[in-house]
Amino acid sequence: MIPGIPNARFWLDHDLTAFVRSMIEDARRESEALTRAGMLTDPLPPVHLLAISGGGDAGAFAAGLLGGWTVQGTRPEFKVVTGVSAGGLIAPFAFMGSRYDDVIRSVSTTIGPGDVFHRNLLTGLVGDGMADSKPLSRIIAKYVTPEFLDAVAAEYARGRILQIGTTDLDAGRPVTWNMGAIAASKTPGALELFRKIMLASASVPGAVSPVMFDVEIDGKHFQEMHVDGGVFSQVFLYPPRSLTELQKATGTPLRREIRVYVIRNGRLEPKWSETKRRTLRIGGRAISVLTQAQGINDLSRIYLTAKQDGADFNLAYVGSDFEHPHEEEFDTDYMKRLFEYSYTLGAKGYPWHKVPPSEAQLRHE
Repeated sequence: MIPGIPNARFWLDHDLTAFVRSMIEDARRESEALTRAGMLTDPLPPVHLLAISGGGDAGAFAAGLLGGWTVQGTRPEFKVVTGVSAGGLIAPFAFMGSRYDDVIRSVSTTIGPGDVFHRNLLTGLVGDGMADSKPLSRIIAKYVTPEFLDAVAAEYARGRILQIGTTDLDAGRPVTWNMGAIAASKTPGALELFRKIMLASASVPGAVSPVMFDVEIDGKHFQEMHVDGGVFSQVFLYPPRSLTELQKATGTPLRREIRVYVIRNGRLEPKWSETKRRTLRIGGRAISVLTQAQGINDLSRIYLTAKQDGADFNLAYVGSDFEHPHEEEFDTDYMKRLFEYSYTLGAKGYPWHKVPPSEAQLRHE
């Protein structure tokens, strides 16, 4: 556990008991907040959930879509926001609503490679990463202030949920961090922990140094090594058994409308790319293809879970109509063009896809 912060995180690959207890507490806080505001709690309002995927500098897609959605006027307040990697950097500001659109835009369109990572090939070969993430940590610290943490805690008190995914590399397991509980804990290290989780979620193993976390197990103190949450999944929402386990715990089914929105920061169709016969190029291309396939499978899992739970599923991704050269990672011109592309789509009213392309193809076979 994280010292001083109960329910700071969940291990959702096995036992869901703690997660379900947390869901019940979230609902209690929401009901109490609605009652204080003089609003109805029977029935409870629809649940809007937002999941933002990884994708490196393609996070500009989510940034533009959210900003355009605000202008279009139908962007809801999300009860749950989740993020991984690039999505983990955007999720806290998307959670806090449209007043942080300018922050998301700035982070997603104005930074270059040197603003994110500091490369050092010589020490990288014998150290724990080819680059360190100090520049990115400074950007996170600029925007994630004590005041921002207080604002997240206030939303958590209303029953809203913010989660970011990392990978515990030593354990080989995905970790879901309960960012609202961390913000609301008021412990002296809460701000630093919040920032470190965002940094860890975007720390590609091997390319960037991992982030170390202090934990306590059976009264003994240890350190865990955490890296990019995309090692396990490019995007996540909630485990497939969640609502079934919730019903078992409460004795009643969840009687409220669920609307799921997933933003995939990237394309879904394979893109041809000539691979040079060089070790690093071959390895890099193979990882890229693996990540692409993993992202598609993640979307299928979320879709099938939504379908099982009777939820309204909505998916956005970079379309084949976006064609702009991508010369290097965190190419500011590419990010600006991608932001403008998705902003325009969002402002017009994005045509959300009701089925992932992979599932649509199965229907026609």
